[in-house]
Amino acid sequence: MTSLMIVLFALLMLLAFPVGYALIISAGAAVLFVGDAPAVIAVLKLFQPTQSFPMLAIPFFILSGSLMMSGTLGKKLVDFAAYLVGRFHGGLGQVTVVGSTVFGGVSGSAVAEASALGSMLIPWQKREGYPGAFSAAVTASSSVIAGLIPPSIPLILYALVSNSSIASLFVAGILPGVMLAGGMMMVCYFSGRFRGFPLLKESFSVRGLLKALLFAAPALAMPLFIVVLLRAGIATPTEVSVIAVAYALVVSLCIYRDLTVKRVIGALVGTALTTGIVMLVIVASNLVGHVLITEQVPNQIASYAQQAFSSPWMIILAMNILLLCIGMFLDLPAAILLLGPTLVAVGNSIGMDPIQLGIMIAVNLSIGLFTPPIGTTLFVAAAISKEKIGRIVRELWPFYLVAITVLLLISYVPAFTIY
Repeated sequence: MTSLMIVLFALLMLLAFPVGYALIISAGAAVLFVGDAPAVIAVLKLFQPTQSFPMLAIPFFILSGSLMMSGTLGKKLVDFAAYLVGRFHGGLGQVTVVGSTVFGGVSGSAVAEASALGSMLIPWQKREGYPGAFSAAVTASSSVIAGLIPPSIPLILYALVSNSSIASLFVAGILPGVMLAGGMMMVCYFSGRFRGFPLLKESFSVRGLLKALLFAAPALAMPLFIVVLLRAGIATPTEVSVIAVAYALVVSLCIYRDLTVKRVIGALVGTALTTGIVMLVIVASNLVGHVLITEQVPNQIASYAQQAFSSPWMIILAMNILLLCIGMFLDLPAAILLLGPTLVAVGNSIGMDPIQLGIMIAVNLSIGLFTPPIGTTLFVAAAISKEKIGRIVRELWPFYLVAITVLLLISYVPAFTIY
């Protein structure tokens, strides 16, 4: 079954089929024409994931992010970031990184973040004299921090396929996310200093900083209260996601007073579309997982990895290389759902903590989001900046270096993810 499924999937991807449909067709054909199970099993496996209570957290977190990012809050976050770091060398690039880190605690989605921040900051940077390709490179690379800062949609998906604690994954993702942000801010600083990017002429005062912080505080507090509620056992991830929506409504209605019916309808429609895309991949991946588990593919790969490689560090290196390659061609949610069970089995065989493995997978596949040939945030940034992909990629090499350094640290030093 597995061989037929892989061949059909590869063929459909070459024909430019959407990933979800390609997975359903290839796995369904394998079950119907090769497997011994009745056809009804394929239908049941498609609907099984939709009955998961924790799965409800995904649309509610997406909705809360849409409500908060579509209003005044986004501008207040950018103002705070600009006041904090805008006056330094490469300041506007650093504003993008800080904004991405903070927006990550609101949206949980790298693509949404790249669209929202890029549309505000890339034109601003170009007007101030920054190269368009550099501005696009900063946006494309820093937006992936959203995959690590709570509420991270990729980490929720990994928790579902690995039976790991969502709260533990959220906490474990904070430090790597901050490390990525710090490294990318250094790239912006040295680029601005040695390439002569114009400085943002803005007076600084403690009073002004506190005022900007006060306006941005509702967004800055969101990831904090999510982690606190989860770690303290006050609410489940699904309950926290509903609270996050209520929080977003209260903040928009009572603090910023910019909530309109049009914004609510737009957020609901956007959430429905995004959730539909994610759920299609989830149900398809469950059917693929059934085929793989039926033929014990994860266990066979784990056994092969132990025999082929002499030590755990080589197995970890092999997993990283595999994930980096897969991330260049396959979208992040689909890659997590497809590879997650197999990699968890491989990780267990070498005694790797599943929380550490989850963060490693998230960072690997996040790098793929701004890597050709199918880098989603890369294409979003290119569309906004109207720059050629080749020029943006040439600006990305120091950001790749930062991301790979962080990846190696979390892969081989458990203290960066388990604390």
